[in-house]
Amino acid sequence: MKGYVQVYTGEGKGKTTAAIGLAVRAVGAGLKVFIGQFVKGMHYSELNALKRFYPDVVIKQYGRGCFIEKKPVDEDFSAARKGFEELEEIIKSGRFDVVILDEANIAMHFGLIPAADFARLIDQRPEEVELVFTGRRAPREILERADLISEIKEVRHYYQKGVEAREGIEK
Repeated sequence: MKGYVQVYTGEGKGKTTAAIGLAVRAVGAGLKVFIGQFVKGMHYSELNALKRFYPDVVIKQYGRGCFIEKKPVDEDFSAARKGFEELEEIIKSGRFDVVILDEANIAMHFGLIPAADFARLIDQRPEEVELVFTGRRAPREILERADLISEIKEVRHYYQKGVEAREGIEK
């Protein structure tokens, strides 16, 4: 089966959730999925759920325990670089049918990994590997190579009313 490049981007909520939904569908069809989460190092409820699908779904975080809000520090750069190098090997190996690069767009936006590195990775991937990029601010180099782009737009969000992230819904 030929693999394609998908991008879930935009300012709205649900990009990672859409990619995880795709992972569940893929496992249901007998495919193997690897999810590499850039920037994230915190515990999210999806980690608990996805553990149930191991070894068909493997998830690994390449962040330092908090989401970047202002300016990345050295630890952010080294965690992202380590993650990129590991994902590069995973993708090239072809062991997984679907590889989700969660928040890779944000990693590129903050300059943790150059967009050119991810573009090269897309160009050199085995033809049968499906790549999924998530995160706001997808760079031009990725959008130009994408076969599917979904932009998630925020119309209204209860965060604006002071609602904090809720267990099982946002985290």
